[in-house]
Amino acid sequence: MWNSVELLQNNFLELELYCIETKQMNQKERYNKVLDYFKTNQPVAETELKYANAYELLVAVILSAQCTDKRVNIITPALFKRFPNVKTLSLAGFDEVFPLIKSCSYPNNKTKHLIGMANFVCSEYSGNIPGDLQELQKIPGVGRKTANVIAAVIFSKPAMAVDTHVFRVSARLGLTIRAKTPYEAEMQLIKHIPEKLIPIAHHWLILHGRYTCKARKPDCPGCGLKEFCKFYEQLSASEKIN
Repeated sequence: MWNSVELLQNNFLELELYCIETKQMNQKERYNKVLDYFKTNQPVAETELKYANAYELLVAVILSAQCTDKRVNIITPALFKRFPNVKTLSLAGFDEVFPLIKSCSYPNNKTKHLIGMANFVCSEYSGNIPGDLQELQKIPGVGRKTANVIAAVIFSKPAMAVDTHVFRVSARLGLTIRAKTPYEAEMQLIKHIPEKLIPIAHHWLILHGRYTCKARKPDCPGCGLKEFCKFYEQLSASEKIN
């Protein structure tokens, strides 16, 4: 026979399980709606960095840290003309590279990273940019975000690079829940996004954050995702209360 305490505990567990299942279903539905929206309204999405090969994209992504893609695209033509491949860059000196990238943020560090990257790739990978995520992260100046970009864009691997735009947009939409770091956000996103869509989903979220879901003034009225956006739900509820 069940006593009253056991019945109460059993009912509580059932309710807790129901809430968890409901929460998962709602999140799954939210992912489906967000992805369906992008597939319909933005079937083509790609990086705004200009590049011709893996070497050029890697250089551009290293330069893009805390710098706009627009600025990087202004810098790279002269840089690539002077150093058209990883071998030529590996032979460059600091004073040769620095003047060409000095208009970007942190040019001193980035000059060192670029030369270090080129030397490492030449010595360890025979001048070829590797496609493996772990190998990429061994390269000077290449962190997880940069490695994910190269893996996804050049090698079409299911890698999700989480920058400030992706981190902000995924949290606002409700795709990530209480993610405190880019890595936590990445793990949540790749868990729920179909593998074949991960490379383009990275661009969807970046571009949405860059032009619509801006950090300070998100364009909620003009956003096609507001119908299933967690941030907009909370914003609307707050306005009704006030």
